[in-house]
Amino acid sequence: MTDRLSHPDQLPESVARPSYTPADHGPGIVHIGLGAFHKAHQAVYTDTALGLHGGDWRIIGVSLRSPEAAGELAPQNGLYTVIERDMQGSSARVIGSIAAALCLPDDRQSILDALVSPATRIVSLTVTEKGYGIDRTTGGVDITHPAIAADLATPEAPIGVAGLLVWALAQRHAQGTPPFTVLCCDNLPENGPMLRELLVDFARRTAPDVAEHIATEVAFPATMVDRITPARNADTLAAAREMTGLEDAAAIETERFTQWVIEDHFPQGRPAWDAAGAIFVQDVAPFEMMKLRMLNGTHSMLAWCGFLSGHRYVRDVMRDAALVGLIRRHLHTAAATLPALPDVDLGAYADALATRFANPHLAHETYQIAMDSTEKLPQRILAAAVDAQAAGLPLRAFAFATAGWMRYALARHDNGDEYGLRDPREAEIAAALSGVESAAEIVKTLSALPGLFPETLRQDAQWQSEVTEVLDAMIALGVKEAIRREASASPGPEVAQVS
Repeated sequence: MTDRLSHPDQLPESVARPSYTPADHGPGIVHIGLGAFHKAHQAVYTDTALGLHGGDWRIIGVSLRSPEAAGELAPQNGLYTVIERDMQGSSARVIGSIAAALCLPDDRQSILDALVSPATRIVSLTVTEKGYGIDRTTGGVDITHPAIAADLATPEAPIGVAGLLVWALAQRHAQGTPPFTVLCCDNLPENGPMLRELLVDFARRTAPDVAEHIATEVAFPATMVDRITPARNADTLAAAREMTGLEDAAAIETERFTQWVIEDHFPQGRPAWDAAGAIFVQDVAPFEMMKLRMLNGTHSMLAWCGFLSGHRYVRDVMRDAALVGLIRRHLHTAAATLPALPDVDLGAYADALATRFANPHLAHETYQIAMDSTEKLPQRILAAAVDAQAAGLPLRAFAFATAGWMRYALARHDNGDEYGLRDPREAEIAAALSGVESAAEIVKTLSALPGLFPETLRQDAQWQSEVTEVLDAMIALGVKEAIRREASASPGPEVAQVS
């Protein structure tokens, strides 16, 4: 029987392991959202920083609902394997920065204690866009979001992000403990200020005496994170076993590329993430916009259209010549909406993204990327379309992507097989589309969903016409044929500039 990973000394010399003794370093970070991305990104940067400069900066990882992550990591003393893959091959590294893995339903008191502990100087988050309960129209709380509704009703027993953070900040304020820095690491525009606005609104409703304290004295640095991390599968665990010689129930795989851009505002200190490769800047927004529109926007487009074309993985999409042409068109069009960034060549960035998407060693499912589409469409596609519209730039790439989402929202393949949208507005979309058949009616119906489409696009006849034209082709001809025709009609120079 193969031993289970639980101590670095078990590892063969070929596997990198912490260059420090994990037990010698106390926790200083609580991370909410203990999923694969955090384990591939922030926990890795922290592991490297601990090895280079030490400090009490290990991580208490928290899952808000599922006990799975805690069940995987606790028996392994928080250790897990990261398998990094690129065109040249793969390597394994064991991470030691996670001090504890907890689940809110099972470990509530331990989590609350950690949040109010003076040792906790940073609370970071990766809960996905839908996890926050943000009202896109107001920027405040969405009172219909299940966790927000529950925490507004019983703020003394929080279960969601806003409730937990406001409760903890209120407790610390009452005890005279300095507030922790709140570090959002999700793909949201201006994610630090956005989270501040959410918490201030929640506090005004439940703890008004600390609302001003949160607004003025709590740090919310913005961040941009980038590392493609597929969902783990049985092959991941088998690869970890082969590379380490040990069973590792918490192993993950990711690409070798990684990037983290952070506003350097940490009043209570931070790990030496800069020594680990993080980039500290005064303003993250331009980097964030570049990533949201070029990487994330293109990723969403290829996921909707790739999934509907029968491509299970992103690497399969990148072997479809017609889709690759449209992917490059989207990259170029998105780049044209961006301000110039010092020392950043957007054409080279587009090329690098195409190469990363084509990584044959990553099994990144299109259906996984297509999840939660209504949370992603506004900032990844529609915001770029509005800027292109204002600048008089072509809208076709964004109209094509939007039509791809609308075709995906029909929840059926060309052959009639149905699938779940896995979207927080899935039931609302299904009800709205009931009895709606023509492309024009679908465009009109989905464009009218509250808080989704900017008015400037809804009132643009050219935009509506282009989205309808593409969607009509997808319905009438089938998605693959519509993609082929769209690629054939795309102007060559647009593609060539980023090829």
